[in-house]
Amino acid sequence: MSEHDLQLRGYDAIEYLVGNAHQAAHYYRTAFGFRLMAYAGPETGVRDRASYVLDQGGIRLVLTAGLHPDHPAVRHQARHGDAIRDVAFRVPDAARAFALATERGAQPLQEPRVLRDDHGELVVAAIAVYGDTIHSLVQRDDYHGVYLPGYEPVPEDPLASAAPPVGLTGIDHVVANVHLGEMDAWSAFYERILGFSELRHFDDEAISTEYTALMSKVLWDGNGRIKLPINEPAIGRKRSQIEEYLEANDGPGVQHLALATDDIVATVRALTARGVRFLEVPATYYEEARERVGSVEEAWEDLAELGILVDRDEEGYLLQLFTQPVQDRPTVFYELIQRHGARGFGVGNFRSLFEAIERAQSARGNL
Repeated sequence: MSEHDLQLRGYDAIEYLVGNAHQAAHYYRTAFGFRLMAYAGPETGVRDRASYVLDQGGIRLVLTAGLHPDHPAVRHQARHGDAIRDVAFRVPDAARAFALATERGAQPLQEPRVLRDDHGELVVAAIAVYGDTIHSLVQRDDYHGVYLPGYEPVPEDPLASAAPPVGLTGIDHVVANVHLGEMDAWSAFYERILGFSELRHFDDEAISTEYTALMSKVLWDGNGRIKLPINEPAIGRKRSQIEEYLEANDGPGVQHLALATDDIVATVRALTARGVRFLEVPATYYEEARERVGSVEEAWEDLAELGILVDRDEEGYLLQLFTQPVQDRPTVFYELIQRHGARGFGVGNFRSLFEAIERAQSARGNL
């Protein structure tokens, strides 16, 4: 491994800044099947915020709300709504990773600091990226607590066994939306600062409908642990989903998380029973998809019933489905994805997907 490599090991946590962390945590527990693991707040000696840690498979969500009007989390939520601020990466040496990133031009937000309690110590630093988003760099090999100092474990979540498990296993990729003309600059940032490379590039011919278009570059760490697509709007006849997001979020930010599952049919059934709403595609999609994709292990009848999209590349096939936005603002949503060898992102589904998004936009009066 090169001495110039930041040695990113994967996602450490995704932190939302929200208006009401207690209610947001309840939503993710009941709707998405996450388990409450830890809490920090006045009862644990943390006076300025309330913060809940949830997990499922290899996914850790942190939901934080400020407890006074001038808290940064309150200001962030007032501007963006409930939104992802921190896409945190796990590293073996946070000070070294921070030094390399800032030497290469990253804007420093938090110098490396050591946090200690009875469970050991960890080191955390942070850099700024698109919009108000940050990347924390977290070194936790010598820490054995539930999350961070100040958090206390929740010994048993009564909702954990209240419904069938959802079966999410990890984060497949994290998608950013940026303004027109900024995609190449941010792609270059990730290549220069974090050592990423371009995995895929989709132009507005590949991602377009009759009315709207967008462009996307997929950056990755080279081994698949971290994949970061970056979208920007393209010129179209009507306002695209990216433009709708940028207006509602008041700037660039994380548009969606793609969450992996080993059984997307069971996962979608479980989420639907829990009240999660998905984008809908017309039944005619499956006539074309069966001919385009060919044989799959899943029953086509199940895929059509649940609205699951299918695509194939040279290495296999994938199945994917997208939720409606999970906030009041049309900003953050989720993708569910199951890969059968495929390394792509469902290019064969782009038109059907974005037509479904346009129908949802039209219902909101934002197309």
